[in-house]
Amino acid sequence: MSTQRYGTIHGVGLGPGSPDLMSVRADRLVRTAGQIAFFRKQGRSGHARRIVDGLLRPDAIEFAMEYPVTTEIPLSDPRYKTCLSDFYARCTARLMETARSGEDVVVLCEGDPFFYGSFMHLHSRLSGHVPVEVVPGITGMAGAWNATGLPFTWGDDVLTVAMATLPESELVRRIRDTDALVVMKIGRNLPKLRRAVAAAGREDAAWLVEHAAMPGQSVIRLVDAKNVAPYFSIMLIHGQGRRP
Repeated sequence: MSTQRYGTIHGVGLGPGSPDLMSVRADRLVRTAGQIAFFRKQGRSGHARRIVDGLLRPDAIEFAMEYPVTTEIPLSDPRYKTCLSDFYARCTARLMETARSGEDVVVLCEGDPFFYGSFMHLHSRLSGHVPVEVVPGITGMAGAWNATGLPFTWGDDVLTVAMATLPESELVRRIRDTDALVVMKIGRNLPKLRRAVAAAGREDAAWLVEHAAMPGQSVIRLVDAKNVAPYFSIMLIHGQGRRP
């Protein structure tokens, strides 16, 4: 009878960007891990890896999972899905091999692992094959709305989280029909988003937060923003609902 012990793959949420916003559990796992994995663009150090800079064991083995594409192929192109699927399969195989050797692996995740994160694609492939655990993290949007210094939802406000990659007409509908709003994945979609906000009649209430909880954090009115937003940008419209 086999007594082989598998290691555990830990998807560890690091929060929005500042190391002191990590949970105690996340900090402990990061500092004690012998195997560390993280996503990054080719030629970049990786944002998640930068968050834990100086916290890792000197002998920690690092596995950088480099995206094969980001914006080079349109999302609508079938090649995009195939390329990313193959990439996640390779990453999964490497992590599974390590876990089956008996070693734990900490996968560094920006924000929360289960909130629009790349780790979810690993989780769905790893679950049922090796032990997988998730450590929640503060989301980037929470970091962003706290950066404004204003409460974000009141009473029975309805909160909508939308992606700026949606068609413009759909953005207008979502912006118009909700109380509080978070829009992510802005980047080159900022001009389209600005038109949608204006069409929904909520231009004066919209804020753009760049690099929330990171060095260089910026909070500005959407009307004052440039035409291209950095990757770590979130647009917000605060709810104004029921109050005592």
